[in-house]
Amino acid sequence: MAAHSIKTVQKIPVSLDKAWDFFSNPGNLQAITPKDMGFRVISQHHGEKMYAGQVIEYKMRTALGIHIYWMTEITHVEEGRYFVDEQRFGPYKLWHHQHHFREIPGGVEMTDIVHYKNPLGCLGKLANFLFVKKKLKAIFNYRITKVEELFGQWPGGQQNSC
Repeated sequence: MAAHSIKTVQKIPVSLDKAWDFFSNPGNLQAITPKDMGFRVISQHHGEKMYAGQVIEYKMRTALGIHIYWMTEITHVEEGRYFVDEQRFGPYKLWHHQHHFREIPGGVEMTDIVHYKNPLGCLGKLANFLFVKKKLKAIFNYRITKVEELFGQWPGGQQNSC
């Protein structure tokens, strides 16, 4: 059974350094995640900057209201360009999330690419069709809005959501 994917592209009117400093700090993830998810970083020794091999632990509520534990590992980092987080324990059979940053005139273009696979075979595929993909798209659309609140809107307001 194939994996699913989501891609978002957002232009942010800030320097590459400012964008990288914010998004490469695990503690800032909570600020751009919907409040109704009850998302919080619970790891005590993850540090303030991304590095390859870093493990980050979270608690959150699923779309069904179930509280879960999630652990990801930062597997790849190229300072100022990209980092990748992969699930080590959590709700997905596969979770591979790429975060790319590219300096452009007037700011930064940030691209998120997520490949994921739900557990439970055909039931997971049905769950993806019924609510998982919609929930993930809603989370990334929420992030676009929060990033605009934090850093300002791109002139013209053009964003590529999910």
